[in-house]
Amino acid sequence: MGCELTKLAASEFNHDLLDRPPPPADPRSPLTTKQQYCMLASWKGIFRQIEKTGILLFIKLFEENEELLHLFDKFSELRTIEDQAQSEELAEHATKVMHTLDEGIKGLGDVDSFFAYIRHVGATHHQVPGFKAENFWKIEQPFLQAAKTTLGDRYTPNIENIYKLTIRFILENLVKGYEDSAGKENGDTQT
Repeated sequence: MGCELTKLAASEFNHDLLDRPPPPADPRSPLTTKQQYCMLASWKGIFRQIEKTGILLFIKLFEENEELLHLFDKFSELRTIEDQAQSEELAEHATKVMHTLDEGIKGLGDVDSFFAYIRHVGATHHQVPGFKAENFWKIEQPFLQAAKTTLGDRYTPNIENIYKLTIRFILENLVKGYEDSAGKENGDTQT
């Protein structure tokens, strides 16, 4: 009889846990827990086409910011959309960038890890001759357009808003990592 009471109490306890709302998102994140879930669910559609989406992103980036081509030794001579779309070097770099975004997006549930990873990536851009922090922001609209193209009808106004919040959060932290790294190189210990 005691076993039945224990089972009953345990089942009621588990039921109460399921009825509770999810834990609140980290206040440093711009996304609610529900938005994080929607982002991750939607992102699966992009991840299945990660190379294609990355190529679309870079084609749009260079279409709007041709001056950025000089930052890329391996494909700086690719002036036409056709050449860019067929370039293995561009596809490789675009996929690498998309995997970085993937790590950032998947890391949104652990903001401390997210900050460490994305800011480190931002800091590594000091290795790119001629790169400036404001270049990160030039990826925002091409990213959103590539996501919209890849997702099609699944790119609803709600998903668009979530993607905007997410990419801005990622870009803010890439810039912060880049700028913090510049301060450390110049002997500035202030963060």
